[in-house]
Amino acid sequence: MPQPPPASRPGLDVEPAVVGRRVRALREERGISLSTLARLASVGKATLSGLENGTRNPTLETLWAVTAQLGVPLTALLAEPAAEPTVHGRAVTATLLEVFDDTDATYELYRMRVAPGIVQISPAHQPGVTEHVTVFAGVLRAGPADAPLTAPAGGHLRWVSDVPHSYAAVGDDEVAASLLLRYPRR
Repeated sequence: MPQPPPASRPGLDVEPAVVGRRVRALREERGISLSTLARLASVGKATLSGLENGTRNPTLETLWAVTAQLGVPLTALLAEPAAEPTVHGRAVTATLLEVFDDTDATYELYRMRVAPGIVQISPAHQPGVTEHVTVFAGVLRAGPADAPLTAPAGGHLRWVSDVPHSYAAVGDDEVAASLLLRYPRR
């Protein structure tokens, strides 16, 4: 049975210094102090400072909390990403496959794995973001943390993810799925 990434290896397989430079640039473009962004994202100031300095390899949950407060999709932090960058959360491992832009929204398409026996709570994205998950193997329980939905292999889930939301494999099998995030343009 596949195991979640070790605690010593959460976060990105993209160079942390690249992500850190991008976070700092986006924060400064918006005129937000480090302390303010840390507070808004519910992330420790030392954690955010380490992320910006490239000395911390942040988790998926931390990156989503920061991008939600900056009002950008996750891929905005993956400036010049390597082919198929992968991010790791407590239960979820997501590999970016493609980013699509249209006049109304940006879309991120991920290949997603959810390890069994672990529940991942992800922070709210910016207003109007939706998630669309198609399950290929296993059974997934995901959606708003206070009202998750369940889908077996072949099923599809959709929810507005501007609230805390969760992901969990039901049973002993890893979940294989696709995740499409839709970020509306402001």
